[in-house]
Amino acid sequence: MTRRTSVLLAVLANAIVLACALWLLGGGCRSWADDRTSEELPFGLERLRELHRPLGAPMPGDWLARYRERGQTWRQWRASSPVTPTGERQVLYIQPIGAFTPDERRIVELTVDFLARYFDRPARLLDDLPDERIPARARRVHPEWNTPQVLTTYVLDDVLKPALPDDAATLIAFTASDLWPGDGWNFVFGQASLRDRVGVWSIHRNGDPTASDAAFRLCLLRTIKTATHETGHMFSIAHCTAYECNMCGSNHRAESDRHPLACCPECVAKICDATGADPAARFERLAAFCASHGLEHELAFYSASLRALRAN
Repeated sequence: MTRRTSVLLAVLANAIVLACALWLLGGGCRSWADDRTSEELPFGLERLRELHRPLGAPMPGDWLARYRERGQTWRQWRASSPVTPTGERQVLYIQPIGAFTPDERRIVELTVDFLARYFDRPARLLDDLPDERIPARARRVHPEWNTPQVLTTYVLDDVLKPALPDDAATLIAFTASDLWPGDGWNFVFGQASLRDRVGVWSIHRNGDPTASDAAFRLCLLRTIKTATHETGHMFSIAHCTAYECNMCGSNHRAESDRHPLACCPECVAKICDATGADPAARFERLAAFCASHGLEHELAFYSASLRALRAN
């Protein structure tokens, strides 16, 4: 994938400080939510709106302080001829690349489980590819941090796209190596294509899962956030600009941690429309995962969503 041939949407972390004055002078990026949050949604999902916090004005360094995006309603998504699971293309494939510690491997396996619940599709872990699969020309050492990094565009174009299985809804590479998408960038947490059904994400910046039980849970939470966000892009879901939502863009770690694991009602409508998932059954599956793995805040939110959806 190149910048000329596909849309690169990623959870980016770049050392950027953009003055608020630029935002104000440009009139900001007025969200469709300002006018359209009363629009009726399928599956009764409008009942969830009161549970979700509208996205406020971006702070300096945030995603929307750098990238002006208007967002995407459910109806706009439907009108875009989105990529969705269709025909035999039903499976979410995860391709590990390189070595993982036992705890990192456990997080990979749990992420596969969570993806299946989140998108109501079978998710399968492929055999590992060795680090040597990434040549020297697709690697660098960051010039300031001395961190070895892998070029995301090589993974997408040269590793994943040629290997896309016939029954794949998506194919996502998973690595413990740090990632960068090319000239002008410091690093990214993950990157995916809106049309080619391929993506890549990294566990590198999600913390040390061996440090403690709490550190393991934090690493798990960060990893499943990135995995579901990038997979959402592969179903043609653009960044959300209406609510605090898992599909919001993130430009740095603090912003990513600020966004929830849960999607807003508009983005849940896209996921359920794309996959045919029943929203209530989906919330039950997600709540069960969170209960099993100590994600208490996320469990409470999914449980509240389930109660709201079943009200009246």
